[in-house]
Amino acid sequence: MPSDQPSPSRTAGTGVPLHLRGLTKKYQDFVGVDNLNLDIQGGELVALLGPSGCGKTTTLRMVAGLIPVTSGEILVGGRDVTSTPTYQRDMGLVFQSYALFPHMTIAQNVAFGLEMRGIGKDEIKARVRDALRMVHLEGKEDRKPTQLSGGQQQRVALARALVVRPSILLLDEPLSNLDAKLRDEMRREIREIQQKTGITALFVTHDQVEALAMCDKIVVMQAGKLMQAGTPREIYEAPANPFVASFVGRANRLTARGDGSGRYGLSGVEIRGSAGISGNVTMMIRPHRITINDPAAAGENGLSGRLTEVTYVGDLVQLEVASGDQTIMVERSTRSQEALPTIGESVSLNWSAADTMVFSEDAP
Repeated sequence: MPSDQPSPSRTAGTGVPLHLRGLTKKYQDFVGVDNLNLDIQGGELVALLGPSGCGKTTTLRMVAGLIPVTSGEILVGGRDVTSTPTYQRDMGLVFQSYALFPHMTIAQNVAFGLEMRGIGKDEIKARVRDALRMVHLEGKEDRKPTQLSGGQQQRVALARALVVRPSILLLDEPLSNLDAKLRDEMRREIREIQQKTGITALFVTHDQVEALAMCDKIVVMQAGKLMQAGTPREIYEAPANPFVASFVGRANRLTARGDGSGRYGLSGVEIRGSAGISGNVTMMIRPHRITINDPAAAGENGLSGRLTEVTYVGDLVQLEVASGDQTIMVERSTRSQEALPTIGESVSLNWSAADTMVFSEDAP
């Protein structure tokens, strides 16, 4: 049986760094993950974010040792574990499906990994008690998984992963089976537990809100490639390309032409952008950064158009405006006291140059 003792590079209360070097996974002619390089510092919670099929789950499964690596290296605390069996990697896994044993009690489920490691009964009992207290499941030790809610089952899966005191915690879309309210609760709890334990965690999700709200760093992937890695604010405010801008948050995607000085032609009007690029460009503007019919708007950029559609989406009202051959979405809070224009009415739009993200035409 593998030892339960931490690796020499690990110290109490300190997360272990995880480094991926040229990590690649090929399936015959298909490249699932393409030369991924990533540095995760000890104690960070990092999200692998992207659409279905982008390679994020494949990356997590390679890190876990569940599928073999085609090429590249996986380093945990400086130790190369690329060819190390899963049970010797000192990692805790939390799956989307919970993967609990239905015939076992909650305590038995949490204790299972410790028993496989040959831990003594008294220590197992103490660790299980502490783990269940950490996830707020005291008093439910003797219940079966089917007697718990989805959120409680996910807490059991989290306790089972943490009770073995792993160097790295891996979470594969653990909240996707929960309803919106439970997702919010578990999002906060996972983050709180991760910060309390100081464990290094890698979190797979396709939900941008989860990534923005929970993580220290976000890694955006598409078609097996790393598009951008950075803090939530960096990813949202300074996306590396149009794909990141549109996947993390909402953004209008417009076509314009630049002269290299930061000035662009858009729907027959000169617009100032955040960068100077010549030729055809892709211009991205967040809809909530645009004002509509605001005579006091201090924005440097302005367009006129015609309101074509109004959609109520709870906290927001989305207004669709046609300007020349382009369509621009504007968002306003439903608590705004300003009267909405009517469909068909001419409107004016304003926004700042700082909020005008500009990318070359061939950017992904």
